[in-house]
Amino acid sequence: MHISIIELHKESMSFSAAHFTIFSATNRENLHGHNYQVSVKLELIVGENGLSFDYRDYRYKMNDLCKTLHQGLLIPTLSPYLKVREEEARVLVDYADEQMVFLKRDVILIAIRNITVEELSKWFTEQLLKDYDQLVHDHIISVSIQVFSGLGQSGSYTRKLRNH
Repeated sequence: MHISIIELHKESMSFSAAHFTIFSATNRENLHGHNYQVSVKLELIVGENGLSFDYRDYRYKMNDLCKTLHQGLLIPTLSPYLKVREEEARVLVDYADEQMVFLKRDVILIAIRNITVEELSKWFTEQLLKDYDQLVHDHIISVSIQVFSGLGQSGSYTRKLRNH
């Protein structure tokens, strides 16, 4: 047995979404979009047969997570600077002296503080960690997810599950 790293970076592990980054209580970006790419790095123990596990399962999980964010306006629900509320078919977002109104069907509310690559990479990691028993079963030592908002621009988050 030995330690190895499996990296998954497939074209299907991507999503397009709109957002605005919040810099402070009074400064934010204008609404715009990105074509995001997601990459997963799994540090793991390789078994006696030279195989770790069927890592296609993790690719499928990441594809499904990307689909949940695809073609939506991402709004963070944990931002201290936003007040988000839903009314009938609309989502109202109060920020500083602005009130933004969006159609509910276009909005994806996500429980993070800001729509940044740093926060998105942590969110993806936390979603994989929800199946902790499977990660342990697959002898995974750590999970690292990197989210790209463009070529050469990314953020990553790593979570160690156990020592070697």
